[in-house]
Amino acid sequence: QVQLVESGGGLVQAGGSLRLSCVASGRTAGIWAMGWYRQTPGKQRELVATIRIDKITDYGDSVKGRFTISRNNAYNTWYLQMNSLVPEDTAVYYCYAKWRNGGDNWGQGTQVTVSS
Repeated sequence: QVQLVESGGGLVQAGGSLRLSCVASGRTAGIWAMGWYRQTPGKQRELVATIRIDKITDYGDSVKGRFTISRNNAYNTWYLQMNSLVPEDTAVYYCYAKWRNGGDNWGQGTQVTVSS
């Protein structure tokens, strides 16, 4: 069973930066994409960024140009560098892993709060 653990969330002022990390423990062979979603109360979970094992990336429109996703070569750690943060980025950020067989795993989430 793979577990995902996020870290790096916190409180930051508008214009600041944070870096989130997600570490996958267990057998990670078979993961073909990994990334981040975020959610605020009363809203649906929103795609932030995703990266495939071939390093193809995709970003949500609201974070393009400000956030960067990356991963290590072992596919067991991935990162979200968040720059030029705005209060609208405040959310719980969840990392996820998508498997070739169609399954997925999710972390428990880390809170990011951006103050104005």
